[in-house]
Amino acid sequence: MLCKNRVYSELCTLVDKGVIFGLEKLTSKGFVLTQGTFDGVHRGHQQVLQKVLAEAQTQQLPSMLLTFHPHPRTIVQPKDWKAEILTSIEEKAQRVLDLGIDVVLVLAFTKEISEYSPSEFIERILCDAIGTKSIVVGYDHRFGKNREGRFDTLTSLSDQYNFSVKEIAAKEIDDIAISSTRIRHYLNEGDLDRANELLGYSYPLSGKVIHGDKRGRTIGFPTANIEIEEPLKLIPPNGVYAATTQIDGISYPVVMNIGVRPTLDGTEKRIEAHIIGLNKDLYNRRIQVQMYSFIRNERKFEGLDSLKNQIQLDLNEALQILA
Repeated sequence: MLCKNRVYSELCTLVDKGVIFGLEKLTSKGFVLTQGTFDGVHRGHQQVLQKVLAEAQTQQLPSMLLTFHPHPRTIVQPKDWKAEILTSIEEKAQRVLDLGIDVVLVLAFTKEISEYSPSEFIERILCDAIGTKSIVVGYDHRFGKNREGRFDTLTSLSDQYNFSVKEIAAKEIDDIAISSTRIRHYLNEGDLDRANELLGYSYPLSGKVIHGDKRGRTIGFPTANIEIEEPLKLIPPNGVYAATTQIDGISYPVVMNIGVRPTLDGTEKRIEAHIIGLNKDLYNRRIQVQMYSFIRNERKFEGLDSLKNQIQLDLNEALQILA
């Protein structure tokens, strides 16, 4: 199975300290923040977060990313929006925390929130609930019902609610939009090298290791069958990839196959990772694989011996790439 829906509450136990799910769990107020989907947390997003960190240091206040789950468009455009996302909520939150942001506040995006006018959103969420002291946004930032709130909406109400507004230059925001589109394009083409260059890190796939048919171990290449739990996650095309994973603090090289395994007469699309040098039961554990580079397309071989020989070649190439 490739992916499985999870309810919002289940996510609360999956991310490290620093991630807060819901306003009711916020125990302090007074933040420098930015808000948005920040899907991918790519190099453009990273520049925005650096500005938040700089402003927080200047004001001697904690920093925050305010984001939503599920993606707002799944609520306001459930039939029209079919986009794939680059990062699950866990992947996004961990990446933001790794960059130094103090708190990632995840709000459940609901129909009720989508109906908040811009002034209601500012008053109820940014001010009353969070106690925002400064907000960093782009010139084209939109929020509130029908995306009617703009940068000048924030500035016009900043004195009334006692917060400052910092604007990010138009060129930087345009670059962010272009980057997101290009990353999706490169990933859908299997071009991990270019996608990772724009991301600033290796594209992650996260999920739970589930039981498969154990055919890999019978030919000497056992694999971890990964169930991707974010249903909108962008999965690169079928093929073999070089990757890495961290298990119990140790980094391992990985040969990963995405596809139906035609030589074994498979029909269901799977993500399988042969973790080189690891001999450990990973069933029901959640792992993350970082994808580095495409090796070859998936294809059907004449028999198991031909498949085994090719897997060994793939393994050697993956080790060369990762070296």
